[in-house]
Amino acid sequence: MGEEQRKPLLKRHYYENCPGCKVDQEKEVAQGVPFRHLFNIWIIVLSTALPISSLFPFLYFMVRDFHIAKREEDIGSYAGYVGSAFMLGRALTSLLWGIVADRYGRKPVMVIGVIVVIIFNTLFGLSVNFWMAIATRFLLGSLNGSLGPMKAYATEVVREEYQAIGLSTVSASWGIGLIIGPALGGYLAQPAEKYPHIFPKGSIWDKFPYFLPSLCISVLACGVLIACIWLPETLHNHKDTDESPDDSYEALENATSAIDEDKKPQESEGRHLITNENLLLNWPLMSSIIIYCVFSLHDIAYQEVFSLWAVSPRRLGGMSFSTDDVGNVLAISGFSLLIFQLTLYPIVERAFGPVNTARISGVLAIPLLQSYPFIAMLSGFTLYLVINIASVLKSLMSVTITTGLFILQNRAVEQHQRGAANGISMTGMSLFKAIGPAGGGAVFSWSQKRLDAAFLPGTNMVFFILNVIEGLGVLMLFRPFLRVKKQSTGRQ
Repeated sequence: MGEEQRKPLLKRHYYENCPGCKVDQEKEVAQGVPFRHLFNIWIIVLSTALPISSLFPFLYFMVRDFHIAKREEDIGSYAGYVGSAFMLGRALTSLLWGIVADRYGRKPVMVIGVIVVIIFNTLFGLSVNFWMAIATRFLLGSLNGSLGPMKAYATEVVREEYQAIGLSTVSASWGIGLIIGPALGGYLAQPAEKYPHIFPKGSIWDKFPYFLPSLCISVLACGVLIACIWLPETLHNHKDTDESPDDSYEALENATSAIDEDKKPQESEGRHLITNENLLLNWPLMSSIIIYCVFSLHDIAYQEVFSLWAVSPRRLGGMSFSTDDVGNVLAISGFSLLIFQLTLYPIVERAFGPVNTARISGVLAIPLLQSYPFIAMLSGFTLYLVINIASVLKSLMSVTITTGLFILQNRAVEQHQRGAANGISMTGMSLFKAIGPAGGGAVFSWSQKRLDAAFLPGTNMVFFILNVIEGLGVLMLFRPFLRVKKQSTGRQ
């Protein structure tokens, strides 16, 4: 650790009964990587992320069993509505939860979020019709507002030099949850058919074939709820902020400078940017949120389309995978993602910076995604090998982009506004993700009806549209408002 990193934090005066001050005091004397805090962040985010995508591998079969779709080609559209219900609920309440976190603390919001997962994720697994599934997913999304405050918490509970790995832990856990969740859904759905010697016919597992994966996630959430008892609160309960304007200005310059190195802005202008109470006028923050929304739309649409495409029959351009096959692919991707985010990503981020790393990942993801329809033409071991490699690479690129944008958003504001800033981010992201599953499902169903088209037949069209969204996000990443100055570490 360098000499400048051993200096005390900028806050010189601590208030006796302030939980945020206690955390800051602990950070001053803390040595080494704060693994305990990183583990707390990891398990809480994981419990929030698992329910979001655990339904994707079996959603096709769940909607089919509801007998609401008149044709097989229409199942994807109805599946999209169920996937969108969660994000619609989150979009309506994320800003409110962010404001609550700024006023009452990060910890209460996180505890409530875990309780909501336990209740409504369990009820979703017991859904007996299409409308019950829609309602439970909507309530799960609207009442669980913990992800936004968790991003703020990850920057506050660790020393400044570990903020990148703290936010990397959030995005890693989030990405792993979005991958392991479908893996659990793939392995554990319809257990009476897959494991009749353990789950006999006529049992509750046969009557509710999609209850087991939901129950397992809820049990994990119960353990997380107990662990939350020892979670420290980071919000300061006094009027003084924990960052001086100079420090905030420097952090903003490091992350989101919009000018060339030889054109340094006036200090007063920089301070106005960071202290302006109207977050909607904080352009570095809002620009990173807009790009985050575009990539969020792409990611959720991709997750929906990938699972539907993988299990759909070969005659419709799919791979005819079982839910177990999908689970295997996503489990491998999740394990690879964990290794990458906790070992390689901090090194890459220090070398190239969050923006350049995101740019490289976005560019490389475009040709990879367009190759998917051709991968479906393979068979046997070759198919499993190639689709696993492609899935791992796509997951690593997606989470790299997300982590970089997390870093930019949380460096653009002071602590007393981070909850609200992340609430705005979550609201925008959720709106776009509400569109993603419904839009992805509809486009996927449409693509399967045009197998003989002259231009981009079948699933070529749906992956092309996903790439159009990805390309838009990549273009925005190259805009000058995200240019970062060259630092002593070699980043630019």
